Amino acid sequence: MAQFFELHPDNPQQRLLKQAVALLASGQVLAVPTDSCYALVCHLDDKAAAERLRAIRRIDDKHHLTLLCRDLSELANYARVDNRQYRLLKAATPGPWAFILEASKEVPRRLSHPARKTIGLRVPDHKVLQELLALHGAPLLATTLIPAGETEPLNDAEEIRSRYQHDLAAVIDAGACPLEPTTVIDLTGDEPEIIRRGRGDPAVLGL
Repeated sequence: MAQFFELHPDNPQQRLLKQAVALLASGQVLAVPTDSCYALVCHLDDKAAAERLRAIRRIDDKHHLTLLCRDLSELANYARVDNRQYRLLKAATPGPWAFILEASKEVPRRLSHPARKTIGLRVPDHKVLQELLALHGAPLLATTLIPAGETEPLNDAEEIRSRYQHDLAAVIDAGACPLEPTTVIDLTGDEPEIIRRGRGDPAVLGL
């Protein structure tokens, strides 16, 4: 049975966040709210946890997973970025965007796209998730929580616990979050390419 952590959206209880971090450290998969919609997350360096995350979401290794980072200071460890790309990232973060970037050699091969050697990266604008990332002390591996065979992401924490109670270690409830997924932008080509339109408005970035 998945644990259920009810956190205050503006002043999350540290005790509950530490329990969530302990679960992540032990290789568990959690459902967490973001500034777009709910996401599944696990420890970046845990191969078994990453495989479990993919199995719950029913996606293969060709589906881009995303690194949830606190800020852009963690970027250089995981992606190769030129000045033009960095300016765009700086303008867009934190916010409801995911960017596809060329993975650095620090990224385990199993986490990057097998054919393209790319990785998704995102800096969420969500108080509870930012506090969780701070306590965890490293990026989390994530994917949008869209049930297999469906097109809409999940938004209600109680429903998520009901549907995934035997798959997840915990669900974090900090109130409803938006139903739209992130806008995904591929920065690996000569020009930025919008892969998926979501909550982030490309016009804000001049795209």
